Amino acid sequence: MAHQLPSTLDLGNDVSLDVSTAPTTPGSNLSFSPVLQAADQQSGIPAMKPQSASRSLSSTLFDTTARTPPVRNICCVGAGYVGGPTAAVIAFNNPHIRVTVYDKDEKRIRRWNSVHPPIYEPGLNHILRIARDGAKECAIEARPLSVTNTTSSNTPDVSDASTPASECGSQCGDHVSKPIAARQPNLFFTADVAKSISEADIVLIAVNTPTKSRGAGAGAATDMTAFEAVTNVVAQHARPGAIIVEKSTVPCRTAQFVQDTLALHRPGVHFEVLSNPEFLAAGTAIKDLLNADRILIGSSLTPSGQRAAAALASVYSAWIPRSRIITTNVFSSELAKLVANSMLAQRISSINSIAAMCEATGADVTEVAGAIGADPRIGSKFLKAGIGFGGSCFKKDVLSLAYLAESLQLPEVADYWRNVITMNEFARNRFASRVVRCLNNTLIGKKLTILGYAFKKDTNDTRESPAVEIIRTLVEEGPREIAVYDPCCNPAQMAEDIGRYVGAEVLQRNGGPVIVYADAYEACHSSDALLITTEFDEFKNTGEPVSASAEVLAPKAAPVKAVVPDPRPFKGDEPTETELLALHTFLLQSTDAEDKEDPLHRFNAVPDCAEDCPDCYIERVTGTIGYGAGQEHVFKGRLDWRKVHYHMHKPHWVFDGRGVLEVAGMEKLGFRVESVGRQGRV
Repeated sequence: MAHQLPSTLDLGNDVSLDVSTAPTTPGSNLSFSPVLQAADQQSGIPAMKPQSASRSLSSTLFDTTARTPPVRNICCVGAGYVGGPTAAVIAFNNPHIRVTVYDKDEKRIRRWNSVHPPIYEPGLNHILRIARDGAKECAIEARPLSVTNTTSSNTPDVSDASTPASECGSQCGDHVSKPIAARQPNLFFTADVAKSISEADIVLIAVNTPTKSRGAGAGAATDMTAFEAVTNVVAQHARPGAIIVEKSTVPCRTAQFVQDTLALHRPGVHFEVLSNPEFLAAGTAIKDLLNADRILIGSSLTPSGQRAAAALASVYSAWIPRSRIITTNVFSSELAKLVANSMLAQRISSINSIAAMCEATGADVTEVAGAIGADPRIGSKFLKAGIGFGGSCFKKDVLSLAYLAESLQLPEVADYWRNVITMNEFARNRFASRVVRCLNNTLIGKKLTILGYAFKKDTNDTRESPAVEIIRTLVEEGPREIAVYDPCCNPAQMAEDIGRYVGAEVLQRNGGPVIVYADAYEACHSSDALLITTEFDEFKNTGEPVSASAEVLAPKAAPVKAVVPDPRPFKGDEPTETELLALHTFLLQSTDAEDKEDPLHRFNAVPDCAEDCPDCYIERVTGTIGYGAGQEHVFKGRLDWRKVHYHMHKPHWVFDGRGVLEVAGMEKLGFRVESVGRQGRV
């Protein structure tokens, strides 16, 4: 157990934040809380004071670092898709900082403390094993190994270099064994709110902020219920001088609400409020954190605000270059997150609108996207046509931006962004309609197979998955069976999700047509049509797969390679955790690696689950061992499309909603392929 680290951060008494003129509601009320509305006129609640924004925060941020006491204790409130991975990577790269993750959901906390983490992300398991469980002392060879051969499976054959390079670059003939010290755990998951928050120098708020489903602004405005509740709790327990950080995606000017809430509960006590939005994508969250292209920190332009920003920047600078840490005023940071997601969603909807035109004209959307993506002013990212975006971020953030525009009396702007959502729904619905049309406008008596339930590959995140609405549409056509298979999601959890979002009556056990399978070939057997709705490598018919561990370590700007190079010789006298992770991944790729899980022999044993562990019980009963979120997603190999074809019903329809298939090759096997953005047969 790590020793408790003292909380010593004190940033002064300047509480003013930089101002923005943007109201968040049509009534220009800057408070989300009815309690704060009533208390608006009370004395002691600091207001946002107008300041000149001409002074750049970036120019002075790191000048204050030397005057800022070190951060020793961080609390992250919220153990979901943002809070869990973010806290894990911070702890992993800052062994001297105690990181505590609080969540009121005791089941979620139990799973984070077990071999069944509630989410799956490539690379997360290794991070947890080191930060949460600690690491044993070990010794490693400091000299690099040479890659002498690459097999057809892209696995390097490594051998000792005949003239190993020393860390200074000279050639030394001796083996150099470097001891790596043991490491104490510094990442903890707990349901004890008071203790975890009261000890923290920095409190990260990373709770869910979905779209409101009822009341004023339903279907557009952000539901701040969880955020407001957590802010009240933080206000009650945070120690004086603590830095409160918005990690959740929130409406612009939420920092004003946080500041008002803190002052209402703790009048006269100073806190600094920062905005530090996440820019993570499900399936690549660990890669996005380890190789972040930017860290955005918004603060007030006051001296204490700059010191708070510098304190948070010092945490990230343990592994992120200072040049990638961008600073703005707090409201610019809040708005930048909404705009970033909205513009990415806009690109997806834009190319999907062009895909519809390609199908009508005979153009190929892949060729069109390649041609326009070659223009450096446009770029190639997010120009892959498909059945639309999913996940928890894009839709709600676009709607939040549209709602903000309406609040600012900018209806034309709001309509512009709402059309991004309209086009996304159009792409999804058009795909389902195409399936029905190609199958003679009737699904009665037919079996259809959905390949991919998660909203994107390499994640078990099913929130806002396009597959959900496609299943809902197909069920209405009365098919004999809808088979669902996903290589990363737990079948038992998929069935529960489908029952929740589509309706329990659609499941086979309740008399419906939907059956969830754990085996792809069983799902495809006797099927009349296959629908590819997630771009997993398993469903492709050409190309080589990319290992998840290699992709985690690959810099964003460089092409992803299947082989991670040997990171030795290390840059400094002592290797960083990121360098040790790279070495771990490199050795895992070695054909002669003795331990395929822990080649450096650093891992401590994971505590055994209790005898009544419900996750272990589900795995035993359902036979779905290996789908746990803590297990690295193992590429099981490409589907044998010849085998699939043999067991399907004629005329062997395949509907490629993600553009993962090489159509000519599939047609040679006898399939009829309908692909998004290409003119079809019907």
